Amino acid sequence: MKINNGLLSLLSVFLLLAGTTQYSGCANIVPPLGGPRDSIPPKLLLAVPHDAVHHFTGNRIVLNFDEYIDSKDLQSNLIVSPVPKKDPIVDAHLRTITIRLKDTLQPNTTYAFYFGRGIRDYNEGNVLRNFTYVFTTGDYIDSAELSGNVIVASTGKPDSTLIVMLHRKLDDSAVVKDRPRYTARLDSLGHFHFRYLEPGRYALYALKDEGGSLRYLSPGQLFGFADAPVDVGSPHEEITLYAYAEKEEVKSNKGSGGAKSGSRSSAKDKEKDKRLPFTTNISAGQFDVLDTLHFQFETPLQVFDSTKIRLTDEDFKDIDPGQYHFVRDSTNRLFTLLYLMPWPTDTKYSFILARDFAVDSIGRHLLKVDTISFHTKKETEYGEVRIRISRLDLSKNPVLQFVQGGTVKHAYPFQRRREFQTSLFPPGDYELRILYDDNRNGVWDPGEFFGKHRQPEIIRTILPKFTVKANWDNDKDIAL
Repeated sequence: MKINNGLLSLLSVFLLLAGTTQYSGCANIVPPLGGPRDSIPPKLLLAVPHDAVHHFTGNRIVLNFDEYIDSKDLQSNLIVSPVPKKDPIVDAHLRTITIRLKDTLQPNTTYAFYFGRGIRDYNEGNVLRNFTYVFTTGDYIDSAELSGNVIVASTGKPDSTLIVMLHRKLDDSAVVKDRPRYTARLDSLGHFHFRYLEPGRYALYALKDEGGSLRYLSPGQLFGFADAPVDVGSPHEEITLYAYAEKEEVKSNKGSGGAKSGSRSSAKDKEKDKRLPFTTNISAGQFDVLDTLHFQFETPLQVFDSTKIRLTDEDFKDIDPGQYHFVRDSTNRLFTLLYLMPWPTDTKYSFILARDFAVDSIGRHLLKVDTISFHTKKETEYGEVRIRISRLDLSKNPVLQFVQGGTVKHAYPFQRRREFQTSLFPPGDYELRILYDDNRNGVWDPGEFFGKHRQPEIIRTILPKFTVKANWDNDKDIAL
């Protein structure tokens, strides 16, 4: 049977409208996607035994929450006080956290389980901060507290990776031989807070724990101590500890160096091995007039003859040798030129080095006379700096430090005035710190615990960022 064109067109329109209606109807019944993000941390519904239970005698604790728990950070975040000989085993399954005690419980003792940031929900990672479960094996819960701060003395900043410890034994050797009675973590501001402590007298320490030993193991370990025992349970102000790391001695290798021998070495390599290798702090032919010029050798020198070094001007005329001299360090590798007058800016110089001006321990020297030409930087490449610090205590021998990348680049002691001013200063971004220089040697000195109980010198950050622009007056007023 044939269908005419008009009827076919009507049928097509009808089917199209029907399909559109059908799809529109389906879209109307699809529920909307998304919704507000869950920002609520897990909530404890039930604890067995209940929190703050007395006369606890078991070895298993079960905590039930209203959400699934992520278990990956539980064990690493948990702190148990008093510190057990054997750490408990903690795991999570669905909404339940189970703690299995492995240590023998002490009589009449309050135990606290601090989870820090360890408890979080599985889906969104919302953290139940500082959740604590407490019980006692005796008649009451100890309620004494102790709080304070820990600052890294060499930077004036906190370090949240340090821990704080309370020792019952007050002799110095306890921090090396024994585990503490109580421990606490620092927050991001360096603050600590002990709770549920047994009243009494304790030695207070802070340290960078290495390998979970809870002991002071090496001079290079960050460590801080209170000047005197603290009486926990008595009123007192917050305590501040200043952590430091002692400078460990570097053992030098005194074995003879020398060129490697071998039948495959080329004549060119052998000739190169005979040359005396050294570097200077002249960079790309330029020298910073605020720096101290030095020669650095790879191996200790047997001979360094400064009379065979000529310092000349741009016309190769000798600079008066009475205006400068060289100083060697204890390794016989670093030789520093001390220029008695300030280096002038925008000036050309040359070093002319004789072949045998220096000979190292294996007999290497220059193969020929060498010339090192350089140009001091222009005045416009520096900035003028003026910094005024009000309420600065001059009796503490303050030293202004300019710090880049954690390294002190420049340091200037204050004497009679609370102002620093210079017309030539390297441009860049600096952190400004104040060193209270007890022994007036111009540098920060660490503490010494054993024997002397000497605290480290203290540094305080006074400005996190100070930008010095070249060819610019850089002024700053700072109120302490």
